[in-house]
Amino acid sequence: MSSLALADNKFDRVPELAIPQAVNIGLLVLHAGAGFLQLFMLPVYLIPKNIWWCLALVPIAALNNPLWALMHECIHDAFHASAFINRAAGRWLSILFGSPFQILRLTHLSHHKFNRSPLEKGTEMYDPRETSRLMAGFKYYFYILCGVYLLEVCSALLFILPKNVFHQFGTHLLQQGDRQEKWLAGKFLNDESFMEIRCDGLAILLLYSVSAFCYRGHWLLFVGSLAARALLISLMDNVYHYGTPLKVTISGHNLSLPRIVATGLLNFNLHRIHHAHPNVPWTGLPLLYAQSADYCDEGFLIALLRQFRGPLALDQLQPQVSSADRRSVIRVAYRAN
Repeated sequence: MSSLALADNKFDRVPELAIPQAVNIGLLVLHAGAGFLQLFMLPVYLIPKNIWWCLALVPIAALNNPLWALMHECIHDAFHASAFINRAAGRWLSILFGSPFQILRLTHLSHHKFNRSPLEKGTEMYDPRETSRLMAGFKYYFYILCGVYLLEVCSALLFILPKNVFHQFGTHLLQQGDRQEKWLAGKFLNDESFMEIRCDGLAILLLYSVSAFCYRGHWLLFVGSLAARALLISLMDNVYHYGTPLKVTISGHNLSLPRIVATGLLNFNLHRIHHAHPNVPWTGLPLLYAQSADYCDEGFLIALLRQFRGPLALDQLQPQVSSADRRSVIRVAYRAN
């Protein structure tokens, strides 16, 4: 049986699709070390000795998207075979990242469930009947330049509210929200998730408050490092989906990158493959890409810049089905019957 056929079976995979546990633990140690260096070692010990140590913040900033990619493995239970280790690693990495793990996990899983739905927030799509392109542009550029990360961080503030107030807010969303909001509200109203988010949020507040105190003589470096994270995380959030058709849940762009860069991003650029097989670890995506005879839509840098064309109206994103696509659908339907 091919690797492709076994890709979504966690318990019966070929060795090439197994979770690279040792490598992932090594990456966890790398990010933990980089976080300790950024938050404490640089401001307390190194920068006071020589201001040129501030340049170390540049390569650390470049680790922001790989950090998200490693958390992403935890979100899909692909970091480690042990559920306990997987969750503990996800929580620790998310605290370094600045947003509780359950917030990142549930919002990302909702992205997979509602991908390319007009309800999905943070994308380029807008309805001209409800908003002008100018207003849609303000909202869209806020999202891709800093908003995605800021919303991930600031949403944790909701969980500091008194529990009864939070439950009233969640119940209102369950009754009045759209489908995605109702799904998220149902998950977040779980008492275990609520307490975990509150605990992780307090840990983040403590960690970054102490770091801000350590940077008190160089506060621009502290703010600048967080601004760089907000930009890099937000800018790359929707690059893999910009311009893809509406209501095609299993979709995304495969974007070409040099192998060393793709490996650094944990093959996140093979995004259509990931959406087709979301629980396959990052090391298995190139194999599935090859076996499925898929292709790259364009270069990563081109796709990154193409986002700046701005928001797109819903009618610009309607699926275009070619004759070849129709024949493919007919063949799949015929086999199913």
